[in-house]
Amino acid sequence: MTDAIAPLRDFVCAMTELVGAPADEARLLVAARTHLARLIARDDWLADVFAAPRPDRYAQYLLHADALERFSVVSFVWSQGQQTPVHNHTVWGLVGVLRGAERCEEFALNEGLALATGRQHVMERGDIEAVSPTVGDWHRVSHAAQEGPTVSIHVYGANIGAVRRSRIDEAGAMRDFVSGYDNTLLPNLWDRSAAVRARAVP
Repeated sequence: MTDAIAPLRDFVCAMTELVGAPADEARLLVAARTHLARLIARDDWLADVFAAPRPDRYAQYLLHADALERFSVVSFVWSQGQQTPVHNHTVWGLVGVLRGAERCEEFALNEGLALATGRQHVMERGDIEAVSPTVGDWHRVSHAAQEGPTVSIHVYGANIGAVRRSRIDEAGAMRDFVSGYDNTLLPNLWDRSAAVRARAVP
């Protein structure tokens, strides 16, 4: 009996241990990157319901939130032509591409304005990058795959769907926003009963 969701459970356990130990942000990001790289090395653990695109905009699905809201794990899904607004995060985060590709355009805050730096890059499957107020916190992300949806796995140093953040609207004005999530149900990480039964002595 396979335990398909085990990679996500292992990641959650590793992150729970990591955020429970004192560490500065730089060291935490290095350690968390190793765990995220292991998680996105395969993509068969993510249920289809958490990789489903929306027709109107990109989707954001909560996979796990730490009970103390020290971190959260989220899948983001883009279809062709979809993108985020220019936005910030206010907390540390790592983004790893699970399927497809995404384009990241970097911005910098200058006297209250988020200005394009002219730097952009495309992230392919397996690529990981960090965001935070200390390493660069403003960007716009868009679908960049040749075909099919793009799925990336994000881990943030808070319950990111409940964090008050900022975005730039179509007129160029800065607006507050709280992103929320598109799902109402979470993956069942903790039903290990089938694996336990399989190991039971008859």
